[in-house]
Amino acid sequence: MTGDPLEEVRARAARLRGRTERVRLGRITVRDLCRYAIAVGDDGYAVAARAAEAADRPVAAPPMFLTGILSWQDGPPEGELRPDGLGVRESPCTEGLPVRQVHGGQAVRLLAPVEAGMTIHAERSLTGADRKRGKAGDFVVLGLRTEYFDEAGTPLVVSDESVIVLGDADEA
Repeated sequence: MTGDPLEEVRARAARLRGRTERVRLGRITVRDLCRYAIAVGDDGYAVAARAAEAADRPVAAPPMFLTGILSWQDGPPEGELRPDGLGVRESPCTEGLPVRQVHGGQAVRLLAPVEAGMTIHAERSLTGADRKRGKAGDFVVLGLRTEYFDEAGTPLVVSDESVIVLGDADEA
């Protein structure tokens, strides 16, 4: 430990940079797609998807479905969430540190259609960790890349996102 939580985030990131984590996310169901669409306010999608399913037609996922899922697991119990509301899996390089995070932005490239019935794999890697200074103080910008593939290895979506890690004001 460096004693400086933001410097510790950078040190942890340096150890992870260049490593890729491959995860089998699972088979997408029409129910998954409908739940996502309803959660983002697209009730009409669910009606159309169920009709396509009943007619034995392919059901295409909403465009941002893959990148809109924060976690593919059931999720941690509320008591295991970090103070910023995130689980450890969604908080790279920050476990046990007095920091909080906010989403900094996301660039998404849609490469191929995603449909119900596909089994999805994701490869996630840390692409950078830059310390910066703003009006409110220092922060670290983590760069993350997630690439999604179907079971045959066809690239479906690439997401580059940034997470801003701030020192916890309560700890200062």
